[in-house]
Amino acid sequence: MSNTYIKSLKEYEGAMDIDMDSLFAALKRVKGRRKPTSVALEEGSIQDLKKIAKKLDVPYQALMRLFILDGIQRFKKAA
Repeated sequence: MSNTYIKSLKEYEGAMDIDMDSLFAALKRVKGRRKPTSVALEEGSIQDLKKIAKKLDVPYQALMRLFILDGIQRFKKAA
């Protein structure tokens, strides 16, 4: 059985384009109750998220949620 790593998929090659309409829709979308989770990230990754979020003028937690949801959608399309 071979291992497939998410970073090796073609969908993750090149620069990531952020669709601002999707970003704002993700910020407004509330389908039921959200369940809090915990993700341990390196300090540098958190700082990078905060810098990107500041440029886009959105909270970094919402941006992180968007990245996770986008990754899930890409993985489903690739499967």
